[in-house]
Amino acid sequence: MKNYLSLLFSLFCISLFAQGPPITADKPIMLGGKSFTVKTLTEIRTSEQGTSIYVPFMFHYLPTANSLIAVHIPFITTNFSDNFVFADVQVLGKYQFLRKDATGKTFRIVAKTLQNLPTGKKLGVMRQSTGFYQSYFGVVTGYESLRYGISSEVGFNWSEFSNFNEQITKLGFGLPLLKPQYPNKQINLFFEYSSSWFTSLGEYQLFYAQGIQYALKNITFDLAVQLPLINDVEQINAFEHSVFLGTRYTF
Repeated sequence: MKNYLSLLFSLFCISLFAQGPPITADKPIMLGGKSFTVKTLTEIRTSEQGTSIYVPFMFHYLPTANSLIAVHIPFITTNFSDNFVFADVQVLGKYQFLRKDATGKTFRIVAKTLQNLPTGKKLGVMRQSTGFYQSYFGVVTGYESLRYGISSEVGFNWSEFSNFNEQITKLGFGLPLLKPQYPNKQINLFFEYSSSWFTSLGEYQLFYAQGIQYALKNITFDLAVQLPLINDVEQINAFEHSVFLGTRYTF
């Protein structure tokens, strides 16, 4: 009987997390202590400033079931920089301080910090290669069931260069298209919004990203296109679109 219940619980957990994490947003679901995730999420961004290709290599480790530490080592090339160069390294930390589970659903809240180290050139590419130290603190909230997932994030990014001071808000919806199954096999649609209020400049941007994800066992493949809905910024910073291509592997 105990083995039977254990099997049911395992199948429940696999089904519950089959949606996979959002593509351009974040969520508070953590998959268990002592686990590693290696991933990348390449962004091809086009703006009035030009085109940039940003390739981060991200290494995530969960010391416990409710904590995460990570380092992101990125490279970037732009239309005014011929070769790939080192971008701003980021150090990420999360702590899950609230978890409420029920049959087929879960609700969680995570405190999050992201430290942006000034290792990249001062290319002026927001959130990628600024050459300035930045410190972000936020809270991520998420609800997930077998039928859909909802995540939100609210936080503030402080920079030693005040033009990059930014109030950030995100909202994402995940929709699995296949029935839960074991081994895990899923196709997910993501509808993700993110807004940035630059407090020192008085400027505002609102983005929408449409994404699709294929999850097979412990690996996922991501594709998303992000477009501006509101672009109330200086013309040189005006955003046109981004394409995201990613994959992640958990072990």
